[in-house]
Amino acid sequence: MNSDAPVLNTPRLELRPLELADAEAVQALFPRWDIVRFLARNVPWPYPADGALTYIRDHVLPAMRDGTEWHWSIRLKSAPDRLIGAITLMDKPENNRGFWLDPAFQGQGLMSEACASVTEFWFETLERPVLHAPKAVANERSRRISVRAGMRMIATSERDYVSGRLPEELWEITRDEWRARSGG
Repeated sequence: MNSDAPVLNTPRLELRPLELADAEAVQALFPRWDIVRFLARNVPWPYPADGALTYIRDHVLPAMRDGTEWHWSIRLKSAPDRLIGAITLMDKPENNRGFWLDPAFQGQGLMSEACASVTEFWFETLERPVLHAPKAVANERSRRISVRAGMRMIATSERDYVSGRLPEELWEITRDEWRARSGG
């Protein structure tokens, strides 16, 4: 476990740094069209049988060690042994946060809760001045999370997603805006 990515707790969730032991649970949940269709084209599709293991071992763990990315598994506090999704912060231009959640747990405000926690980490622990989150225009659930969090859409473009080339929006919130909303 990387000490730079601490366990984060919310009222209903425990976010644990993603580790190699999570590969089996990720592999069981992740390769579903309703999860991957709005993810960047670099996600292989069809998803290979060793996709989660390879991704965690060859990308996640080195990026966490390098301090350029922070990855967490999402778990309910009421069932902490069950991984239900993942959320990531990335030190990349105009692409700082990404996430996915088992569809069985969507629509309950869980991802908004996870986003609030990692956004606090981004601004208060990492002391970043702005958070950018690109997303497909068609990804209504993700867009609603950004709206509820006080983010604003600042640019439009097109991008290649697993489901093809789609219109994209870039959403942003500054540390000062976030602090004003959160009382921080």
